[in-house]
Amino acid sequence: MRVRNRRSAIAALAAVALAGLTSLAVVHGAGAEEAPGEVEAAQEAVTNPLLPNGADPWLEYWDGNYYLSATTWDSTVTMRVSPTLAGLSDAPAQVVWDDAGTPNRCCSHWAPEFHRIDGTWYLMYTSGDSQTNFDGQRLHVLRSTGDTPMGPYEFMGTPMPDRWNIDGTYLELDGQLYLLWSEWAGENQSVWIAEMSDPWTVVPGTDTVIAQPEYDWETVGGRVNEAPEVLQHDGDTFVTFSASQCATADYKLGLLTYNGGDPLDRASWPKTPEPVFQQGNGVYTTGHNGFFTSPDGTEHWLVYHGNDDPNGGCGSSRSTRVQPFTFNEDGTPDFGEPVANGVALPPPSGE
Repeated sequence: MRVRNRRSAIAALAAVALAGLTSLAVVHGAGAEEAPGEVEAAQEAVTNPLLPNGADPWLEYWDGNYYLSATTWDSTVTMRVSPTLAGLSDAPAQVVWDDAGTPNRCCSHWAPEFHRIDGTWYLMYTSGDSQTNFDGQRLHVLRSTGDTPMGPYEFMGTPMPDRWNIDGTYLELDGQLYLLWSEWAGENQSVWIAEMSDPWTVVPGTDTVIAQPEYDWETVGGRVNEAPEVLQHDGDTFVTFSASQCATADYKLGLLTYNGGDPLDRASWPKTPEPVFQQGNGVYTTGHNGFFTSPDGTEHWLVYHGNDDPNGGCGSSRSTRVQPFTFNEDGTPDFGEPVANGVALPPPSGE
């Protein structure tokens, strides 16, 4: 049987990835202990990689702390907390949710993202029913009853339970909430969008494709557009996505720009014909990103995963990396090139 997803090359690496998850404080449906808010932290330079085993990272600054989550490969969603960005490297991974023994979502947890919507934290992740066969992977949504990304969380639902779908994220545009994700459409792994009636429910019949591989740089090792991520700045809305197969050195970021039309119309999302971020300076497999701002809100930062080795593959060798970025005169983001390992970056403004 053909395994129709981007992670088929990594099954053998799943067990290796588990070894990188240490110091886990297990909590299911209850909040994990946070880093003390009163800790006075001196400014610390930031160097990459931030986390050696940290694929599909998501990072936010909220109320005095940075929060970082990434793929775990097992039944858990974990969180690291630190008052400084550099401090995330040493922060313990705390379990905020565990699906062990739960049918249809027990295993292979990928790409967790936490978003604050209307004053409530929601956590979306991908998981399925097996650690070796990824055909059952689906999006799942948790809702926090606390006031931080640590939870505690309650399970809310699976937006599309009968279809393989991964890499979910939210878009808020003109008062409407949308779900963005990746799913197959024919031979193409594509970026989809749908309206939502609430953060865990898709409006039936609104799902549509807004991006598919069309350029050579999107088809290395496979025809892939995945991991959509929203960037909104000065009235502009962009969606980055990861292109080509995740096990290749050529995994990279592309860009969609919203032109003001119907968000459910593919014509409203023209694609930049060249990649906007790709391998360089000894960093490969540069993809599955997110965005966060500095504590004082004046700087924009990119978080993504990459490999030190061009043959590093799509498993636990992918590390979490961060770097600041700017915007071009036309308003589009300028991510620059990957910052090499060991280069000291000033901490985000406001630390």
